[in-house]
Amino acid sequence: MSEVDLASRIAQGSREAEEELVRRFARGVELIVAHAVSNQSVVEDIRQDTFRIAIENIRRGQLQDPNKIAAFVCGIARNLAITYYRRPARAEVGDLPLTMLADSHATQLESLLREEKAGLVRTILAEMSSERDRDILRRFYLLEHPKESICHDLGLSSLHFNRVLFRARERYRELYEKRILSSGGMMGGSAAQ
Repeated sequence: MSEVDLASRIAQGSREAEEELVRRFARGVELIVAHAVSNQSVVEDIRQDTFRIAIENIRRGQLQDPNKIAAFVCGIARNLAITYYRRPARAEVGDLPLTMLADSHATQLESLLREEKAGLVRTILAEMSSERDRDILRRFYLLEHPKESICHDLGLSSLHFNRVLFRARERYRELYEKRILSSGGMMGGSAAQ
């Protein structure tokens, strides 16, 4: 079944087509989400939400090009993973604190901790030896520039962007962990959440 046929059948309410969508793209969605989230149960939740949202959006006619159903599904997965990653009260230690969302109901202590986290992020980014690593992390996570814009500016393909972003995050993680170890874990309680 072609992607156009698959999208058309999903739009018409075919359960069989929905199952085919999941079969085709489940592994790719899991890989995308697992890059941002280390907790397997969260990966599974985001995977399920991805397909629920994709199916609902296809039924509403929001898939503009049925030939790009794979990109559509992967884009939803990526956005959900990023949204999860940016939640201010994450409990996962393995997540990188690259962004801090403002909360209008935050207490003074929460605001202070958020400022400390932001300062730590800026410090670690400044310590990174690769200008491209700093640039891609800052633009993608802090400034929320679209992937396509960053790819265009840096002359990267979509696949190459994913590799560069992954390596930059790994380098960031190494610096972050060194910083936490050198501080005796004192920053870890506030910065890793």
